[in-house]
Formats: sequence, structure tokens, C-alpha cells
Amino acid sequence: MSPGKISSRIAAQRLEWIENMLREIESLPLADLESLLGDRRNVWAAESCLRRALEALLDLGRHVLAKGFGRGVSEYKEIATVLGELGVLGEGESRGLRVLAGYRNRMVHFCHEISEEELFEICSTRISDIRALSDAMKGWMNPHSEMMDPSL
Repeated sequence: MSPGKISSRIAAQRLEWIENMLREIESLPLADLESLLGDRRNVWAAESCLRRALEALLDLGRHVLAKGFGRGVSEYKEIATVLGELGVLGEGESRGLRVLAGYRNRMVHFCHEISEEELFEICSTRISDIRALSDAMKGWMNPHSEMMDPSL
């Protein structure tokens, strides 16, 4: 795979999707677990929005690797590792994205193991981690405009 240009359109769409999903989570009643559970639909909304935000963040990372560096990766955790190796993310950010990739995998493949308490804890206290990683990706793309194609 040869490096090319990162699509500014795809990057912007993924970043916007992440922010939209995080805003939806933040609009849920997250004062305490009982508030979230007051309407059972809140749990499903929280799970869906969290999973979608994580998938968009990882999809953005995969796009940067494939288009910007010509690096194909097959597993979500590998995206985090390679982004760190290439300096797109710092060491701590890469480690954090690996944790979130693992959580996304649990959400999809072992959803029966995710408790309402765990989901509440992540949505009420860890959303800033996802936003920080999204900001880190933006922060890397801004000074690397030579790798971006605004027409794509």
C-alpha cells in the first residue's frame, strides 16, 4: 500500500460524528445510575452512542494510517499502536486508545458482559478521554496539511 493523501472530508466527517455522539451521551441523565436507569432507553442510547463514537475515532485512525502512511492495519488495537509508533499520537494517547479499542471490542463481541454500572461509569466520567483523543488527532492533522487533500 502506498501513502497518498488523507481525505479532509472523511476526517471532518469522522470528527463531527464523534462530537455528535459525545454530545448525545452528555445529554443523557448522568447525575447518578438511578437517573440513567429511570428510562431503560437511556442505557441503549448510551451504549449505541459510545460504540459509534469509538468506531468513528478508530476509523479516523485507520484512514490516517492507510492514506497518509500507506499502512494497513486489521485490528482496532493495532491502530492505536501504529498511530503511536508514527508519532500521530503520544505514548499515553496511544495507550489510551488501545484501552478504548479493547472496550469497543468488548461492547461488540461480549456485550452481555458490559454491566449498566460499567456503562454509566464510562459515560459519566470517561467521555473526556474520547474527546481528548479526537482533539489529539485534529491537533496532529492541522500542522500536517501537506498530507491532507481538501478536495477528497
